[in-house]
Amino acid sequence: MSTQPIRVMLVDDHALVRSAVRQAVSAPDIEVVGEASTADEALLLAPQLNPDVLLLDLNLPGASGFGLLRELAPRLPSTRIVMLTISNDRRDLLDAVRNGAAGYLTKDLSPDALQRAVRGIRSGDLAMSRAMAAEVIQHLATATNRPAGSESRSDLPGVSAREEEVLALLADGLTDREIAERLGISPRTVETHVGSLLNKLGVRNRAQAARRYREVSGRSD
Repeated sequence: MSTQPIRVMLVDDHALVRSAVRQAVSAPDIEVVGEASTADEALLLAPQLNPDVLLLDLNLPGASGFGLLRELAPRLPSTRIVMLTISNDRRDLLDAVRNGAAGYLTKDLSPDALQRAVRGIRSGDLAMSRAMAAEVIQHLATATNRPAGSESRSDLPGVSAREEEVLALLADGLTDREIAERLGISPRTVETHVGSLLNKLGVRNRAQAARRYREVSGRSD
């Protein structure tokens, strides 16, 4: 095992949060080598520093952490990018893993737990809780067993798994551009999926499609 300190970079738009995380994670064997407050700063600095671990917030000014994750992951093949966020939403977790994150941690972690997670990354451990790891494994198992192009739910006839993802985000109030950013597809592709959904669900507009999804999913929000 390497005796060199684990080099960590922080990407978060709140200076107080970065300060707290830096203090929490710093240890004799863990060194914070850089910080960025925006996606643009991170895109410039991260390739120069090439950190061992990059702790990335989900929400950044003018961009999403997912977009930055997709940009940085192929540029930094030796860097383990881990989301560090307040969100414990299952969809955010799965989107992070789908887009190349090596872990998903929430900001309510204790300093000791954060340090253990960072140290574990060097040993090849997955930087997330057991419950979140179980969610990911369950999702992967379901996706593997589902035939390509199969319907995602019996109560949404003809709707594919990808279309249901779009529909769920539509029900959350996201715009086409936001849905495209979240799923890593183009806005035009989102428009195509929405048009298909309106036809398959037999509804006139997006609001009715969102209402239908909430009805069949049991959601009241």
